[in-house]
Amino acid sequence: MSLVSTLVVLLLCAWCAILLVYRRRLLRLWREPMLAAPVLIIESDDWGPGPASHVAALERLIELLARHRDAWGRAAVMTIGAVLAIADTAAIRAGEISCYRRQRLCDSDGVAMREVLLAGRARGVLALQLHGMEHYWPQSLLTAARRDAEVRDWLETAAGSDTERLPSALQSRWTDVTTLPSRPLPEAEIRAAVAEEVACFETSFGTRPLVAVPPTFVWTEQVERAWAEAGVRVIITPGRRLTGRDRAGQPGGCDRDILNGERGAGGVRYLVRDLYFEPALGHRPERLCDELARHFALGRPALIETHRFNFTGEQAESAYAALETLLEQARARWPGLRFMSAEALAAGQATGAEWLVRDRARRLEVWLRRAARVDRLRKLAWLSGLALPAWALLAVLGAWRRGEEHG
Repeated sequence: MSLVSTLVVLLLCAWCAILLVYRRRLLRLWREPMLAAPVLIIESDDWGPGPASHVAALERLIELLARHRDAWGRAAVMTIGAVLAIADTAAIRAGEISCYRRQRLCDSDGVAMREVLLAGRARGVLALQLHGMEHYWPQSLLTAARRDAEVRDWLETAAGSDTERLPSALQSRWTDVTTLPSRPLPEAEIRAAVAEEVACFETSFGTRPLVAVPPTFVWTEQVERAWAEAGVRVIITPGRRLTGRDRAGQPGGCDRDILNGERGAGGVRYLVRDLYFEPALGHRPERLCDELARHFALGRPALIETHRFNFTGEQAESAYAALETLLEQARARWPGLRFMSAEALAAGQATGAEWLVRDRARRLEVWLRRAARVDRLRKLAWLSGLALPAWALLAVLGAWRRGEEHG
């Protein structure tokens, strides 16, 4: 065998070895639903019982969203990660922090917020999702308040709704953070808490939750299974499942990575929310639009995370303006942009909606683009030369598609 032949064989063996090592990841990327149309969903968490100013902020958001419609006449949709209860700080203080008391959205004090949430849902601009009964585990809050001056100060001065002021680790609901690293909650307590929050959601909104958003994106398989048994069908994720808080209080304990459309415990379907738009923190619409373009090129939906504090804090005016600009720029840049809820997105992926890619050549093009975004695979492909035939095939497929579009 000549030297050239030997080198070719070695090169082909190297390529086969790389593909073999990454075969599971590549297969998952092929199976991940591919969207033929750009889909944009604004996801806003933490709305629940609170002052009248929060109600007014949500009313203003409803009017803003209703002004923006896609080519099919559908209004822009903001999914609401609903928090169903807050700490009754006055009652907890009166009891000298010996026991936990709450104010629920389904109680009389929550009527105004509940009515505006239902009105937004009726207009098709709000989609209600379960964020949790509280944005923390109540026993962890009480334990922390007894020994942490910062948490005790929060209980003594807050009305219970501004959970953003609590230490980051304490804002996780589905792990015991009384000590760090955090510890798993007992399964019986998880199941009881899930049953309680699902019942409260149904009492508040008249339907059981179909979509859940874990607070701070920390949750476990046990939580997932309990949600599924209670009727939850979709879980919003950051692309991985984090199960606790580490010694520094940071989210950790990743036990699986996640792609859109994959299934979890009890048959729940995952969606990935990995874009962030917090105008109060300086995020700009122009930069986000560039990130949208990268998502759409990979056939992925754009689930954009934002939080209540943007629209209720001191910088609320700039946040409203930034959201308006974002929607205007996105509609202008992508005339075929579609607005929908996360629930509708998951249902369309499961049933084969018309906005999914079916053509195998187009699927191959999207798959190659996705594979090129896997960091170590991309580096190995360039080092081995595998990237050259992949790049050539991608160029041919792109030229063919453009010819079809203009033919």
